Amino acid sequence: MSTTFPSAKTLARTWHVIDAGDEVLGRVASKAARLLMGKHKAIYTPFLDTGDHVIIVNADKVRLTGAKEEQKVYRSHSGYPGGLKETSARKLRAVRPARVVELAVAGMLPKTKLGKQMYRKLKVYAGDRHPHQAQKPVAIAVGN
Repeated sequence: MSTTFPSAKTLARTWHVIDAGDEVLGRVASKAARLLMGKHKAIYTPFLDTGDHVIIVNADKVRLTGAKEEQKVYRSHSGYPGGLKETSARKLRAVRPARVVELAVAGMLPKTKLGKQMYRKLKVYAGDRHPHQAQKPVAIAVGN
């Protein structure tokens, strides 16, 4: 008896669309990360990218619980001395609303080349429209 092993040729990648409108950010991000990694499939292999494509719409309407709107801080560094920039969640949502969701999902993916490959299959849009209708995405409910 031999174990079947997934290969790039046999993988069938489907497209999923998640409506983040009035949903909690962490729940949306964890659902998206799970789909991107392929953990919902029986052929999941930790060292292969077996995941699907994920589209997240209404990213500007995602909910942050508690006082995270004011207290959550996103940090980036330019690499130069004194180059640390800090931005609150409220300011980041005002400038780039989709970036909050992107950063949340990226934080839940592996921090390797494989994780970067998975992250490239994520598409986040602030509004309720997306240009991927030709791929026939399947709607996924976040659930509580």
